[in-house]
Amino acid sequence: MPDKSTSSRVKNEKQYEKLREKGYSKQKAARIANTEDAGRKGGHSKNYEEWTKKELMEKARQVGIEGRSKMSKQDLIHALRNN
Repeated sequence: MPDKSTSSRVKNEKQYEKLREKGYSKQKAARIANTEDAGRKGGHSKNYEEWTKKELMEKARQVGIEGRSKMSKQDLIHALRNN
């Protein structure tokens, strides 16, 4: 059961709970459950290795990864996959 402060900001409560059960952090589970297309499968994006560093930097900015300006392409990929 999520705490009251988290549940009031989560758009897709069912998905949030499943992600928490899988071991996702509260922050990551809430971020995923609050996306506009939460619960829909994607798979239309190319692998991060195929992205340019500029594209990776933009995605890292959107996600809120700190220290991204000093990261290499591989560091950005790792941060995006593990954030």
